Amino acid sequence: MSREQRGPNEKLGAVLALAGISNAGLARRVNDLGAQRGLTLRYDKTSVARWVSKGMVPQGAAPHLIAAAIGQKLGRPVPLHEIGLADADPAPEVGLAFPRDVGQAVRSATELYRLDLAGRRAGSGGIWQSLAGSFAVSAYATPASRWLITPADSSVAREVNPAEGSGAPLKVGHSDVQKLREAAEDARRWDSKYGGGDWRSSMVPECLRVEAAPLLLGSYSDEVGRALFGASAELTRLAGWMAFDTGQQEAAQRYYIQALRLARAAADVPLGGYVLASMSLQATYRGFGDEGVDLAQAALERNRGLATARTMSFFRLVEARAHARAGDAQAAGAALKAAEGWLERSRDGDNDPSWLGFYSYDRFAADAAECYRDLKAPRQVRRFTEQALSQPTEEFVRSHGLRLVVSAVAELESGNLDAACEQGVRAVEVAGRISSARTTEYVKDLLHRLEPYGDEPRVVELRERARPLLMAPA
Repeated sequence: MSREQRGPNEKLGAVLALAGISNAGLARRVNDLGAQRGLTLRYDKTSVARWVSKGMVPQGAAPHLIAAAIGQKLGRPVPLHEIGLADADPAPEVGLAFPRDVGQAVRSATELYRLDLAGRRAGSGGIWQSLAGSFAVSAYATPASRWLITPADSSVAREVNPAEGSGAPLKVGHSDVQKLREAAEDARRWDSKYGGGDWRSSMVPECLRVEAAPLLLGSYSDEVGRALFGASAELTRLAGWMAFDTGQQEAAQRYYIQALRLARAAADVPLGGYVLASMSLQATYRGFGDEGVDLAQAALERNRGLATARTMSFFRLVEARAHARAGDAQAAGAALKAAEGWLERSRDGDNDPSWLGFYSYDRFAADAAECYRDLKAPRQVRRFTEQALSQPTEEFVRSHGLRLVVSAVAELESGNLDAACEQGVRAVEVAGRISSARTTEYVKDLLHRLEPYGDEPRVVELRERARPLLMAPA
């Protein structure tokens, strides 16, 4: 669909002639670029003719795809104003850029923060609803490669000219940064205990808009700026993780990309690796095992000799998850062995980052169990799940629920239907206490696996117990 016509778009016609692209050729290129982003587009030469001769403006991401398609042919970026589409909706591309320039990186992140709040206040999903299905693992390629090439900016000091805004510019200090770090620490606890969809977790995007954005746009020294970018990166990654947990994959992807760019400005290589590991887990969860491996290995590559043993263990564990999803048992086993080895070398006195506080042997065991679930090795799943479930659950409620479902699947694949249903009932009880679309998806997967036993009384009981959970609004 296109917006109302405005008269011929002479700029677009001229640039198409300069690039030597026919109407049919542009339509094909735009459709192909859309497919790479997970969009199904069906533009043809008639569509392009309307854009040029009648000045119709295509909706959604199309204007940006048009610019990208022409830019590929010309070998340079093509801004929207050059092709007469400057008034197109900028939202579809917000958050996907990984700017080389620090100033542009600040603008990219703060633009995303403002957009997300508008979406939440809209009451119907806002921009994220309009972007549904636009997650594209290929969007991680440029951020990962740029981070690998240059994991730190040379300087991030910023001095704001009073003429750029109203009143005196905000001077940022270490106390401002500390408030962001405390907010991130609180958010991590809320997320683990209540799920990414809990109201306490949903305050993170507002914190980014109200607290982080004005600081990023203020004045600061290089030292304070590094700390500010690091704290903002932590909060932005958390916003992405919570979006991921609630099923907003397209929002999560944009947050992750901006978090990685902010980590680069902070010169915090381990934190950048943590963001890449989060990207890897999302790609793996979405079924892109090979891409998940690439992202996890990118996290590992830059952190050799820099990150603590516990941090390296987590990165290798994430790599194992991706190998398992890709069906490579040998590589998954090797990565798990390396992860366990790094974990054994870690010590309580190590200078581990605060954001890694969740990771201990029980988390290793839980993810190892999921690896072996994907590799269809129920005996190994049971062994590791028993270890994972042996730990207290008060702080990591969601994780406990996920582990129970994995345990139920292992029991089912081992032929223990009653034990599978027993664990399933416990998992449903936990899932009902938190707000996590991911946990609900795990329960749905278990029920799907139980369909061949649908008439068994224990299965019927489990299905009935799960009904309120499955009927709850997303």
